[in-house]
Parts: sequence; structure tokens; C-alpha cells
Amino acid sequence: MPELPEVETVRRHLAACLPDQRIVGVDLRREDLRYPIPVREVQSLVGATLHDVRRRAKYLLLDAKLPRGLPRVVLVHLGMSGRLFHEVGEPPEWRLHEHFRFRLTGDHGPSVLRYVDPRRFGALDVMLARDEPTHPLLASLGPEPLDDLTAAGLAQQAETCRIAVKAFLMDSRRVVGVGNIYASEACFHAGVHPLRPACSLSLAEWQRVVVGVREVLWAAIRAGGSTLRDFVGGDSMPGSYQQEFAVYGQAGAPCRRCPPCNHAVVERVVLGTRATYFCEGCQK
Repeated sequence: MPELPEVETVRRHLAACLPDQRIVGVDLRREDLRYPIPVREVQSLVGATLHDVRRRAKYLLLDAKLPRGLPRVVLVHLGMSGRLFHEVGEPPEWRLHEHFRFRLTGDHGPSVLRYVDPRRFGALDVMLARDEPTHPLLASLGPEPLDDLTAAGLAQQAETCRIAVKAFLMDSRRVVGVGNIYASEACFHAGVHPLRPACSLSLAEWQRVVVGVREVLWAAIRAGGSTLRDFVGGDSMPGSYQQEFAVYGQAGAPCRRCPPCNHAVVERVVLGTRATYFCEGCQK
């Protein structure tokens, strides 16, 4: 599933090419993905101009302004296998598993924003901009890890929480965008065992976790995200951060941090149905 770095990679590409594009047509091949698509509201975007592409957690938010009426926000979630990408020129033939497209026009002629999703776990919604803070998919989200996350805030939330620190980091009510891959990697960078109860971490350890989360996410963004199966960015190029994984998917490999004489290797366990990777030698 695309996590924060993958969604941010798509956002950055789209933010460079979508602003000032006007929507001249919306084509839907189905009326639902993971949730029903509000067909009338989506079709009402014809004539709107796109102004910005933002990200909240793993959601892409496209700001649109109609000639008349209140500003709108288009919400897109990539789900497990969704791809949202922009192509210049007249709309081409529909791709396999392509479910909707926005036909656009701008200073450089026509283009199209296309959404492909084999598993159909993604989402498309439209809201008034003023309703964004209370949208059901956004209202309960925690802080952004690259901007608002603090060790004190995590420590306070974890005071009486006995779930594993990795599962704690993957709870979007605590912090957004840290999925399975990056939670394992962040715990390794912080030197914290991912199975420890969250309430057992000291403030100093939470500070290391915050640093680890940010270092891992920024490195993944610079690499264009991780491509393990389906993911490609907004320019249809795969990410390369999987080549830098320290522990994820590395079970049995020597630990990168422990001295060779320790013979420490990366271990794998299943936590809440998700594979979890760590080194017993240096993660305490």
C-alpha cells in the first residue's frame, strides 16, 4: 500500500503540472471504488480551475475553484494499488483498470489526469473547502510526522498504552502516514525494539523515534518512494527506496549496525498480521 513517501512523491509531481489547469470534462467508468463515488458532485467540477495539490496523511487533496460558487476540494486515496498520473495531449484509450479521468486544458493545450486501480481500494470524493476539517476520512487524523510530530506529544499519548510501539506508530490517530514498511525502518533507526510496549519508552527514546521517522520518510521521498509491487509516481516512474531498506524484507541478513563479530541478523515476526523486522542485537 502506498505510504506517506509514495503519496508525497505523487503530490510533488502533480503540484508541478496541475495548477491553473481547467477541468473541461470528467469521465467515470464506475460509480464506486472502496466507497461510492458522489457522481453528481464530481461532474459539477467541470469548469473549475485547479489551484494546488496538497497531501493530508495518505490522501491527495486537489484545490479547485469554480467560476461561481464556493471553493471545492477533490479527495483521492490510492488505496493498495491506485495510480494517479498526468499525461499531456488528447485523452488516449482507456487503460485496463482505469476508473476515472479528468480532462484538462491550460496554457500548453489539453491533458488528462488518470486514475488506475486494479484492486479498487482507492477513493474519490468532493467536498466544500470549508468542510475539509470535518470530513469523515480526515477529521480524526493525528499530526503530520514531517511537520507537527513531537516526542512530548507521543509520550503523553503512550503513557498508559501497552500496544507495541510499531503498532502505535501505525495508528493514524497518533501520527499519520507511517505504514508497515516505514514503522519497521524508523524503529531500527531509533534503536528501539518494535515489540516494546509504547508506555515503556522514555522521552529520550521517543525523541529518537521522532528523528528516526523523519529521517526514514525524507530519505524515501528523495528516492521517489518504495516500489515493491504496483507503485509508480505521478510521472509513472517507480521508486527506489527499497534498495536502502535496513531491515524491512531483510530477514536473515547481517545487521548493518552491529559489529560483524556479534553475528547479529535481521529477524522477522508477525505483529497484528503484518511482517515486522528488527535486530535483537541493537534494538532495545
